[in-house]
Amino acid sequence: MRTKLSIIVLVVISALVLSACGAVPAQTRTLNVSGNGTVYLTPDIAYINIGVHTEDPAIAAAVDENNTRTQALVDALKNSGVATEDIQTSNFSVYSLQSYDKITGQANGSYYAVDNTVYVTIRDLTKMGSLLNTAVGSGANNINGITFDVADKTAAMAQARQKAMASAASLASELAQTAGATLGEIQSITYSDYTYQPYAYGMGGGGGAPAPNASVPIQPGLTQIQVTVSVTYALK
Repeated sequence: MRTKLSIIVLVVISALVLSACGAVPAQTRTLNVSGNGTVYLTPDIAYINIGVHTEDPAIAAAVDENNTRTQALVDALKNSGVATEDIQTSNFSVYSLQSYDKITGQANGSYYAVDNTVYVTIRDLTKMGSLLNTAVGSGANNINGITFDVADKTAAMAQARQKAMASAASLASELAQTAGATLGEIQSITYSDYTYQPYAYGMGGGGGAPAPNASVPIQPGLTQIQVTVSVTYALK
């Protein structure tokens, strides 16, 4: 009786194992493609660092001169139409430097240097050239890090994403047709975006030079927005 029962149990287990093996679904075939979408925009806003650098053997004199010239710079920017909230101090530093004899090259003392830099947002690019002239004329002798941007990129980003998806769909359709398959539903989507902003280093140097009569020529160029998508399709 026990032997017969054992045989029945083994038969049932074997049947269950074979049934489970037969229930494994076929693996879904997929196709992964990438698509790019690019949109070009004309910049309508700019950011720039404008600063004052002063030097003097006496630390107090170096700081006082810098304070006076920096305040003149800030006042000039405001008088030119830059809003107070668009002027932000980005750096203030005081440090000592070693001076050297020009003939012998030997150290002959030290002096102090002071830097005060403001980060300025310029919202009317048509005034940027004259604004830079005003800054130099008011005492600025360090201008660098000009970047151009677009204040609102929402619509452009959406357009770039749509272009990227259309590019991916076109490529997927082509590859599937070539392979003799049919595209199924989308299984997954990932994307990344990048904005290329034109950048210019700017100028720096001595202080107190009068501003030129003509405005500084400024060319904003174009800002590029690029989106890349990775899309996985099922294949039939």
